[in-house]
Amino acid sequence: MKLTLVTGLTGLILLVTIVELLRRRQLREKYGMLWLAVLLIVIPLSLFPRLLDNVAGTLGVASGVSLVLFLGIVFLLLVCVHLSWEVSALEEETRTLAEDFALLRAEVEAERAARTASARDELVSHDG
Repeated sequence: MKLTLVTGLTGLILLVTIVELLRRRQLREKYGMLWLAVLLIVIPLSLFPRLLDNVAGTLGVASGVSLVLFLGIVFLLLVCVHLSWEVSALEEETRTLAEDFALLRAEVEAERAARTASARDELVSHDG
C-alpha cells in the first residue's frame, strides 16, 4: 500500500512539475506532451497495480515489475536516440552559422579596408 501511495504521489508531483514547466515555457511542447503521455500511463498503473499484472499476463510477461523495467529501459533508450539526433542537428546548424558568420565578417573587413584605402586616396588627392 505504501509503494502504491508513494508512486501515485510521485506521478502527481511530476505531472504538476511538467505542467508548470510548460506554463513557464521552460520545456518545449513536444517534450511536455511526451512526458504527460508517460504520466497518464504511469499514474493509473501506480494507483491500480493489479492492472499492471493483468497487462503483463496478457503480454506473456512473468510479472508487472519485469514489464515496467523493460518498458522503462526501452523508453529511455528511445529518448537517448532522439536527443542524440537533436544534438547532431544542432551541431550541424551551429557549424553552418559559424561559417556564415566568418564569411560575413570577412566581407565587412574587406569593405572596411576598401573604405579606409578610399579615404586615404581622397586625402592624398586633396593635399596634392
